[in-house]
Amino acid sequence: MALFAVEYTYSDKTAGARDERRPDHRGWLSGLVADGTVLATGPWTDGTGALIVIDVADEAAARELMAQDPFAQADLIDAVRITGWLPVMGVFND
Repeated sequence: MALFAVEYTYSDKTAGARDERRPDHRGWLSGLVADGTVLATGPWTDGTGALIVIDVADEAAARELMAQDPFAQADLIDAVRITGWLPVMGVFND
């Protein structure tokens, strides 16, 4: 299993547009949850970004996938950090 942590950073200047596009963003994520690609997702409690844990083949696949996010397509994400992750204990283990 190849897991990746995708960290989004948001700014206040895109808050209104994100509110408008949120149904599309969450609909896209819901489909990925249903097919097992997204294992967990949610915003930081302070509103500065979000974390998405995905199961894909490699970093290139992760970047390709995240480019399809309606937020990304509308240029509403200030920064994206994608990091490979190897869980050793807990709910994300095999």
